[in-house]
Amino acid sequence: MAYSTSFPFRKIAQDPTTLARRGVLRLAHGEVQTPAFMPVGTQATVKGLSIDQIVSTGADIILGNTYHLALRPGSELIAKLGGLHRFMGWDRPILTDSGGFQIFSLGQITKVTEQGATFKSHLDGSTVELRPEDSVRIQQQLGSDIAMVLDHVVALPSSIEQVRDAMERSLRWAQRCQDSRSRSDQAMFGIVQGGLEPELRCRSAEGLQRIGFDGYAIGGLSVGEPPEQMYRMLDVVCPILPADQPRYLMGVGRPIDLVEGIARGVDMFDCVMPTRNGRNALAFTADGPLRMRNQCHAEDPRPIEEDCPCIACRHSRAYIRHLFQADEMLGPTLLSIHNLTFYQRLMSQAREAIEQGRFGAFLEQQRRRLAGDPSGRESLPVEPSE
Repeated sequence: MAYSTSFPFRKIAQDPTTLARRGVLRLAHGEVQTPAFMPVGTQATVKGLSIDQIVSTGADIILGNTYHLALRPGSELIAKLGGLHRFMGWDRPILTDSGGFQIFSLGQITKVTEQGATFKSHLDGSTVELRPEDSVRIQQQLGSDIAMVLDHVVALPSSIEQVRDAMERSLRWAQRCQDSRSRSDQAMFGIVQGGLEPELRCRSAEGLQRIGFDGYAIGGLSVGEPPEQMYRMLDVVCPILPADQPRYLMGVGRPIDLVEGIARGVDMFDCVMPTRNGRNALAFTADGPLRMRNQCHAEDPRPIEEDCPCIACRHSRAYIRHLFQADEMLGPTLLSIHNLTFYQRLMSQAREAIEQGRFGAFLEQQRRRLAGDPSGRESLPVEPSE
């Protein structure tokens, strides 16, 4: 079944010195101001936060996960209870990942064939089959505003043969996802794959555009490669994606990666970093991260950031450190709120800089302030899900 774009993306401003752009994406449950960061709510919750607390950070849209919600509590149950928005009490847009990332992250218990992926459930060891058609069906039952196609993600570095095979399979799966659509109120994004090979990335982007989607994601990055190589792929891919549709860089990342992505024309981002790091006592600030368990904060009366409006910054650094030292659950909650608020403020500042035609200067400022940010994925503890 063919679909034309019915979810308009309107570009408000274009930065004169970079590819950064300011826009608005209109979806079934409201508008998303871009560039946008999406907090990750894998299991119908942004871990440790209430809906009101998520709203307080400034988020327009959040992310849920097809694989995890299909296993527990089940997409049929969520549909019976009115869909994912009603189930979790969030009345703004939701994007659902397709389960493709789990093909990568659960690789040791996953078998991939042309038909789809077969998993051993991380909950009880039972066999779970996820084909492109299954992914679309589950996402339609969930009722998200944006559904993602099922793709095949491979680790980097991998051989060019492995990367090509996964990219070509992802294109075939994308066509099957498009053919399976039946909800006119749900956008669907294709996902560009191809590893670190410019030719494969171009072939993927061109193939997806021939199929036709409501937006385009760039996947398979931030999976082990240096940031410079990720930026190089964005330089290749973003200019050949449609100018009148949104671009989404999946699973990224550090604050500086968001700013660099925006400079290259990316509109949307998601990552577990602000919440997972928050639960582990790391606070993001405009001048780099603070490790709140450190002794230097023990008697510090200052807030985490002087100009931050979040509830965590009503308290002293000494108090935040005390909560973590005492193993109080309020510590992870407050730092998660602060980190998400920081990310949303960064997006708001980027939007303002683009509107005012000064994003190039903003980019250079962020490069200086965030240089040497050590808060990369390698510092995060491994968890089964967000």
